[in-house]
Amino acid sequence: MPTATADPKRRALGKGLESLLPQRPAAPPTPPPPVAESTGKPLEIPLDQIDRNPYQTRSQFDESKLSELAQSIAASGVVQPIVVRPLSGGRYQLITGERRWLASKKANKATIPAIVRQVSDEQTLEMTIVENLQRADLNPIEQARAYQRLSNDFKMTQEQMAIRTGKERASVANFLRLLRLPDSVQQKVESGDLSFGHARTLLALDSPEAIISAAQKVMALSMSVRQTETYVQGLINPEAKEKKESKADAQPEDPNVREAQDRLRRTLGLKVRIEDKNGKGRVIIEYSGLEDFDSILTALGGN
Repeated sequence: MPTATADPKRRALGKGLESLLPQRPAAPPTPPPPVAESTGKPLEIPLDQIDRNPYQTRSQFDESKLSELAQSIAASGVVQPIVVRPLSGGRYQLITGERRWLASKKANKATIPAIVRQVSDEQTLEMTIVENLQRADLNPIEQARAYQRLSNDFKMTQEQMAIRTGKERASVANFLRLLRLPDSVQQKVESGDLSFGHARTLLALDSPEAIISAAQKVMALSMSVRQTETYVQGLINPEAKEKKESKADAQPEDPNVREAQDRLRRTLGLKVRIEDKNGKGRVIIEYSGLEDFDSILTALGGN
Protein backbone atom coordinates (compact mmCIF):
# COMPACT_ATOMS: atom_id res chain seq x y z
CA MET A 1 0.00 0.00 0.00
CA PRO A 2 1.57 3.34 -1.04
CA THR A 3 2.65 5.63 1.73
CA ALA A 4 0.70 8.90 1.93
CA THR A 5 2.87 11.91 1.28
CA ALA A 6 2.11 15.45 2.36
CA ASP A 7 0.80 17.68 -0.38
CA PRO A 8 3.53 20.23 -1.15
CA LYS A 9 0.91 22.86 -1.94
CA ARG A 10 -0.80 22.28 1.43
CA ARG A 11 2.58 22.52 3.14
CA ALA A 12 3.35 25.79 1.38
CA LEU A 13 -0.03 27.20 2.33
CA GLY A 14 0.58 26.23 5.90
CA LYS A 15 3.69 28.34 5.96
CA GLY A 16 2.16 31.21 4.06
CA LEU A 17 0.77 33.14 7.01
CA GLU A 18 3.95 32.61 9.00
CA SER A 19 6.02 34.00 6.15
CA LEU A 20 3.74 37.02 5.68
CA LEU A 21 3.40 37.92 9.41
CA PRO A 22 6.72 38.50 11.18
CA GLN A 23 7.32 36.60 14.40
CA ARG A 24 6.85 38.73 17.57
CA PRO A 25 9.41 38.08 20.24
CA ALA A 26 7.82 37.25 23.59
CA ALA A 27 7.75 40.36 25.81
CA PRO A 28 9.91 39.92 28.88
CA PRO A 29 7.94 40.00 32.14
CA THR A 30 7.92 43.40 33.83
CA PRO A 31 10.13 43.15 36.89
CA PRO A 32 8.56 44.31 40.14
CA PRO A 33 9.81 47.68 41.40
CA PRO A 34 12.75 47.42 43.77
CA VAL A 35 11.68 47.56 47.36
CA ALA A 36 14.04 50.43 48.06
CA GLU A 37 12.42 52.73 45.50
CA SER A 38 9.55 55.12 46.14
CA THR A 39 6.36 53.42 45.00
CA GLY A 40 3.66 55.53 46.60
CA LYS A 41 1.91 52.30 47.58
CA PRO A 42 2.21 50.47 50.89
CA LEU A 43 4.62 47.55 50.97
CA GLU A 44 4.80 44.87 53.63
CA ILE A 45 8.25 45.33 55.16
CA PRO A 46 9.73 43.10 57.88
CA LEU A 47 9.83 44.92 61.19
CA ASP A 48 13.40 43.79 61.86
CA GLN A 49 14.58 45.59 58.70
CA ILE A 50 13.39 48.99 59.97
CA ASP A 51 15.66 51.21 62.08
CA ARG A 52 14.42 53.86 64.50
CA ASN A 53 14.30 57.45 63.33
CA PRO A 54 17.36 59.29 64.76
CA TYR A 55 15.48 62.57 64.28
CA GLN A 56 12.52 61.48 66.41
CA THR A 57 11.59 64.43 68.62
CA ARG A 58 9.33 62.52 70.99
CA SER A 59 11.07 60.83 73.92
CA GLN A 60 8.12 59.63 75.99
CA PHE A 61 5.41 57.12 75.09
CA ASP A 62 2.41 56.22 77.22
CA GLU A 63 2.89 52.49 77.82
CA SER A 64 -0.80 51.87 78.52
CA LYS A 65 -1.84 53.51 75.25
CA LEU A 66 0.92 51.64 73.42
CA SER A 67 -0.45 48.35 74.80
CA GLU A 68 -3.97 49.29 73.69
CA LEU A 69 -2.68 50.02 70.19
CA ALA A 70 -0.81 46.70 70.16
CA GLN A 71 -4.02 44.84 71.02
CA SER A 72 -5.85 46.67 68.23
CA ILE A 73 -3.10 45.82 65.73
CA ALA A 74 -3.08 42.18 66.81
CA ALA A 75 -6.83 42.00 66.14
CA SER A 76 -7.24 44.23 63.07
CA GLY A 77 -3.76 45.00 61.73
CA VAL A 78 -2.21 48.40 61.03
CA VAL A 79 -4.82 50.69 59.48
CA GLN A 80 -2.51 53.54 58.45
CA PRO A 81 0.87 52.65 56.89
CA ILE A 82 4.05 54.03 58.37
CA VAL A 83 6.50 56.02 56.23
CA VAL A 84 10.12 54.92 55.79
CA ARG A 85 13.10 55.76 53.62
CA PRO A 86 15.56 53.26 52.13
CA LEU A 87 19.03 52.73 53.54
CA SER A 88 21.93 50.67 52.23
CA GLY A 89 21.98 46.91 52.71
CA GLY A 90 18.25 46.48 52.23
CA ARG A 91 17.36 48.28 55.44
CA TYR A 92 14.94 51.14 56.05
CA GLN A 93 14.74 54.10 58.40
CA LEU A 94 11.49 55.11 60.06
CA ILE A 95 10.20 58.60 59.21
CA THR A 96 6.72 58.69 60.73
CA GLY A 97 4.64 56.15 62.62
CA GLU A 98 6.91 55.14 65.50
CA ARG A 99 3.97 54.28 67.77
CA ARG A 100 2.55 51.92 65.14
CA TRP A 101 6.00 50.41 64.63
CA LEU A 102 6.55 49.85 68.37
CA ALA A 103 3.02 48.55 68.87
CA SER A 104 3.41 46.11 65.95
CA LYS A 105 6.54 44.74 67.61
CA LYS A 106 4.62 44.46 70.86
CA ALA A 107 1.90 42.55 68.99
CA ASN A 108 4.54 40.14 67.61
CA LYS A 109 3.84 41.09 64.01
CA ALA A 110 6.43 40.04 61.41
CA THR A 111 5.77 42.83 58.89
CA ILE A 112 4.14 46.25 58.75
CA PRO A 113 2.62 48.17 55.83
CA ALA A 114 4.93 51.02 54.89
CA ILE A 115 5.24 53.68 52.20
CA VAL A 116 8.81 54.13 50.94
CA ARG A 117 9.98 57.67 50.26
CA GLN A 118 13.28 58.98 48.94
CA VAL A 119 13.90 61.96 51.23
CA SER A 120 16.87 63.86 52.65
CA ASP A 121 17.88 64.17 56.29
CA GLU A 122 16.28 67.61 56.43
CA GLN A 123 13.03 66.35 54.91
CA THR A 124 13.01 63.41 57.32
CA LEU A 125 13.37 65.68 60.35
CA GLU A 126 10.78 68.08 59.00
CA MET A 127 8.25 65.31 58.30
CA THR A 128 8.80 63.86 61.78
CA ILE A 129 8.30 67.21 63.52
CA VAL A 130 5.28 68.20 61.46
CA GLU A 131 3.57 64.85 62.05
CA ASN A 132 4.09 65.05 65.80
CA LEU A 133 3.04 68.71 65.99
CA GLN A 134 -0.12 68.01 64.02
CA ARG A 135 -0.96 65.10 66.30
CA ALA A 136 -0.20 67.21 69.40
CA ASP A 137 1.94 64.35 70.66
CA LEU A 138 4.87 66.42 71.82
CA ASN A 139 5.11 68.04 75.22
CA PRO A 140 6.37 71.66 75.28
CA ILE A 141 10.01 70.73 75.92
CA GLU A 142 10.02 68.15 73.12
CA GLN A 143 8.62 70.78 70.78
CA ALA A 144 11.30 73.23 71.89
CA ARG A 145 14.05 70.69 71.22
CA ALA A 146 12.58 69.89 67.83
CA TYR A 147 12.69 73.54 66.80
CA GLN A 148 16.19 73.87 68.20
CA ARG A 149 17.29 70.93 66.07
CA LEU A 150 15.86 72.50 62.94
CA SER A 151 17.83 75.63 63.83
CA ASN A 152 21.13 73.96 64.74
CA ASP A 153 21.27 71.13 62.21
CA PHE A 154 19.70 72.82 59.20
CA LYS A 155 20.25 76.53 59.98
CA MET A 156 16.57 77.38 59.67
CA THR A 157 15.38 80.77 60.89
CA GLN A 158 12.36 81.07 63.16
CA GLU A 159 10.40 82.39 60.19
CA GLN A 160 11.32 79.35 58.08
CA MET A 161 10.43 76.99 60.93
CA ALA A 162 7.07 78.69 61.34
CA ILE A 163 6.29 78.30 57.64
CA ARG A 164 7.36 74.64 57.54
CA THR A 165 5.32 73.65 60.59
CA GLY A 166 2.31 75.93 60.09
CA LYS A 167 2.87 77.74 63.41
CA GLU A 168 3.09 81.42 64.25
CA ARG A 169 6.63 82.78 64.47
CA ALA A 170 5.93 84.07 67.99
CA SER A 171 4.87 80.57 69.01
CA VAL A 172 8.13 79.10 67.71
CA ALA A 173 10.09 81.76 69.63
CA ASN A 174 8.18 81.04 72.85
CA PHE A 175 8.91 77.32 72.61
CA LEU A 176 12.61 77.95 72.01
CA ARG A 177 12.73 80.22 75.09
CA LEU A 178 11.72 77.27 77.26
CA LEU A 179 15.19 75.81 76.78
CA ARG A 180 16.52 78.68 78.91
CA LEU A 181 14.84 77.11 81.94
CA PRO A 182 17.06 75.13 84.34
CA ASP A 183 17.17 71.41 83.55
CA SER A 184 15.22 70.47 86.68
CA VAL A 185 12.38 72.81 85.70
CA GLN A 186 12.44 71.55 82.11
CA GLN A 187 11.92 68.04 83.49
CA LYS A 188 8.84 69.22 85.39
CA VAL A 189 7.42 70.73 82.21
CA GLU A 190 8.23 67.54 80.30
CA SER A 191 6.47 65.39 82.91
CA GLY A 192 3.41 67.66 82.97
CA ASP A 193 3.90 68.95 86.52
CA LEU A 194 4.21 72.45 85.06
CA SER A 195 2.33 73.69 82.01
CA PHE A 196 3.61 75.73 79.10
CA GLY A 197 1.94 78.79 80.64
CA HIS A 198 3.66 78.23 83.98
CA ALA A 199 7.03 77.78 82.29
CA ARG A 200 6.70 80.88 80.13
CA THR A 201 5.78 82.96 83.20
CA LEU A 202 8.76 81.68 85.21
CA LEU A 203 11.11 82.84 82.45
CA ALA A 204 10.50 86.42 83.58
CA LEU A 205 12.76 85.76 86.59
CA ASP A 206 16.40 86.68 86.11
CA SER A 207 18.32 83.77 87.61
CA PRO A 208 18.17 79.96 87.53
CA GLU A 209 18.00 79.88 91.33
CA ALA A 210 14.99 82.19 91.39
CA ILE A 211 13.24 80.13 88.71
CA ILE A 212 13.84 76.85 90.55
CA SER A 213 12.64 78.30 93.86
CA ALA A 214 9.52 79.82 92.27
CA ALA A 215 8.74 76.61 90.39
CA GLN A 216 8.87 74.62 93.61
CA LYS A 217 6.43 76.99 95.30
CA VAL A 218 4.09 77.01 92.29
CA MET A 219 3.92 73.22 92.34
CA ALA A 220 3.61 73.00 96.14
CA LEU A 221 0.64 75.39 96.17
CA SER A 222 -0.86 74.08 92.90
CA MET A 223 -0.96 77.64 91.56
CA SER A 224 -2.88 78.40 88.38
CA VAL A 225 -1.11 80.23 85.57
CA ARG A 226 -2.82 83.49 86.59
CA GLN A 227 -1.74 83.03 90.22
CA THR A 228 1.78 82.27 89.02
CA GLU A 229 1.83 85.49 87.01
CA THR A 230 0.82 87.50 90.08
CA TYR A 231 3.37 85.67 92.24
CA VAL A 232 6.21 86.23 89.77
CA GLN A 233 5.35 89.91 89.37
CA GLY A 234 5.49 90.22 93.14
CA LEU A 235 8.98 88.68 93.12
CA ILE A 236 10.14 91.02 90.36
CA ASN A 237 8.64 94.16 91.93
CA PRO A 238 8.11 93.56 95.66
CA GLU A 239 7.53 97.27 96.37
CA ALA A 240 4.54 97.38 94.06
CA LYS A 241 3.21 94.22 95.68
CA GLU A 242 3.51 95.67 99.17
CA LYS A 243 1.85 98.89 98.06
CA LYS A 244 -1.00 96.99 96.45
CA GLU A 245 -1.48 94.78 99.52
CA SER A 246 -1.41 97.72 101.91
CA LYS A 247 -3.94 99.54 99.75
CA ALA A 248 -6.17 96.47 99.68
CA ASP A 249 -6.02 96.07 103.45
CA ALA A 250 -6.46 99.76 104.19
CA GLN A 251 -9.62 100.67 106.10
CA PRO A 252 -11.85 103.46 104.78
CA GLU A 253 -11.45 106.75 106.64
CA ASP A 254 -15.19 107.36 106.94
CA PRO A 255 -16.50 105.30 109.88
CA ASN A 256 -19.86 104.77 108.17
CA VAL A 257 -18.18 103.37 105.05
CA ARG A 258 -15.92 101.23 107.23
CA GLU A 259 -18.93 99.86 109.09
CA ALA A 260 -20.72 99.06 105.81
CA GLN A 261 -17.61 97.29 104.55
CA ASP A 262 -17.36 95.16 107.69
CA ARG A 263 -21.08 94.32 107.53
CA LEU A 264 -20.76 93.13 103.95
CA ARG A 265 -17.75 91.00 104.86
CA ARG A 266 -19.66 89.31 107.69
CA THR A 267 -22.78 88.79 105.57
CA LEU A 268 -21.04 87.35 102.54
CA GLY A 269 -18.14 85.67 104.30
CA LEU A 270 -15.90 87.11 101.59
CA LYS A 271 -13.27 89.79 101.23
CA VAL A 272 -15.01 93.11 100.52
CA ARG A 273 -13.44 96.50 99.92
CA ILE A 274 -15.25 99.82 99.58
CA GLU A 275 -13.35 102.61 97.89
CA ASP A 276 -15.13 105.89 98.68
CA LYS A 277 -14.29 109.44 97.72
CA ASN A 278 -16.74 112.17 98.61
CA GLY A 279 -19.71 109.85 98.44
CA LYS A 280 -18.64 108.21 95.15
CA GLY A 281 -16.66 105.03 94.61
CA ARG A 282 -16.98 101.32 94.14
CA VAL A 283 -17.57 98.10 96.08
CA ILE A 284 -15.12 95.29 95.28
CA ILE A 285 -16.10 91.76 96.29
CA GLU A 286 -13.47 89.04 95.82
CA TYR A 287 -14.55 85.41 95.29
CA SER A 288 -12.50 82.27 94.70
CA GLY A 289 -15.01 79.88 93.18
CA LEU A 290 -18.47 79.37 91.75
CA GLU A 291 -19.90 78.66 95.20
CA ASP A 292 -18.73 82.09 96.41
CA PHE A 293 -20.17 83.70 93.28
CA ASP A 294 -23.53 82.00 93.85
CA SER A 295 -23.50 83.27 97.43
CA ILE A 296 -23.05 86.82 96.15
CA LEU A 297 -25.94 86.45 93.72
CA THR A 298 -28.16 85.03 96.44
CA ALA A 299 -27.28 87.87 98.80
CA LEU A 300 -28.08 90.39 96.08
CA GLY A 301 -31.44 88.77 95.43
CA GLY A 302 -30.40 86.84 92.34
CA ASN A 303 -31.88 83.47 91.34
